[in-house]
Amino acid sequence: MTRADEPLASRAGSRPTYLPPAVEVARWLQERDPLRLKQLWARADEVRQQYVGADVHLRGLVEVSNHCVRQCHYCGLRAGHRTLPRYRMSADEVLACARQARAFGFGTVVLQAGEDPVLRSDWISEVVRRVKATTGLAVTLSLGERTREELEAWREAGADRYLLRFETSDSRLFRAIHPSRAGQARSRLRCLGELRSLGYEVGSGVMVGLPGQSYASLVDDVMLFREYDLDMVAIGPFVVHPDTPLGSLERGPREVPADELMTTIVVALARLACPQANIPSTTALATLNLTQGHELGLCRGANVVMPNLTPARYRRLYDIYPSKACLFETAEQCAACVRRRVESIGRRVGTGPGGRRRAA
Repeated sequence: MTRADEPLASRAGSRPTYLPPAVEVARWLQERDPLRLKQLWARADEVRQQYVGADVHLRGLVEVSNHCVRQCHYCGLRAGHRTLPRYRMSADEVLACARQARAFGFGTVVLQAGEDPVLRSDWISEVVRRVKATTGLAVTLSLGERTREELEAWREAGADRYLLRFETSDSRLFRAIHPSRAGQARSRLRCLGELRSLGYEVGSGVMVGLPGQSYASLVDDVMLFREYDLDMVAIGPFVVHPDTPLGSLERGPREVPADELMTTIVVALARLACPQANIPSTTALATLNLTQGHELGLCRGANVVMPNLTPARYRRLYDIYPSKACLFETAEQCAACVRRRVESIGRRVGTGPGGRRRAA
């Protein structure tokens, strides 16, 4: 693996990065030798320790609504999933979850939903204000593609971060799996630029192992992490949902496997690309390996886990993909489990909001 005495970009007078050239990224993506991969894991863990330390930050996830107007071919929340019972949480229910997050010692609450226009701009703004005033937590929003005016209003209300995954840099594949709303086509990469200009910490990421995804496009994905200097990078395997158009392709041929190894290779490369970023060990990764999924992600470059605080009666309906990893029904059990798992690998749970650390 390419090693250097200092980050590549710092020699160019820019932001730090340890990502090797694209041709070497391509080799790493197809590497299967355990001894070679051990070098990658060690390097990613070394860079993680240097830039974000030993702390694992816990973000309390609240799945506010499972309504969605989009028809994404991979997602169980898609509008075309007619048999899925729908829900929207009340503002008081969201606030109760935020209070739980504070009580558990988390520094951030993540408000996530399908792309639901009934969650009006003024309603979200008021919820953000109440969360900030009542708990003092950092607020991350993940509400899909929204207008610049909405994003600006939420930032003014106090939202700190916004997560919008671009899913794949392959524009042909993206269009195939993510149809635009009539008359409302927006570039996700342009949205990321808008978020940065509004002062958000900006998160994005990809799915690994999508049907039709190539290693070449996955190389481009990793290079984009570096180009956009993301503050958060979320990487998860494609987990098929049987009630979606991609569900019929579950056993079809794929160039890029949607497995644990492939996902953690991309996590490690993301850490090298964006040393200062917050990188979660995702629930989708843990779904592939219920006993060690979170731990593997944390040992290969990640530094964030998002325990689910959504009330149990709603959680089972947030059906992005089936069999999401969680062995417990209550938020208390989930939070305690995550803490035990973090401590089992010799790491500590972080305190405070855990924002991006920018080098001087």
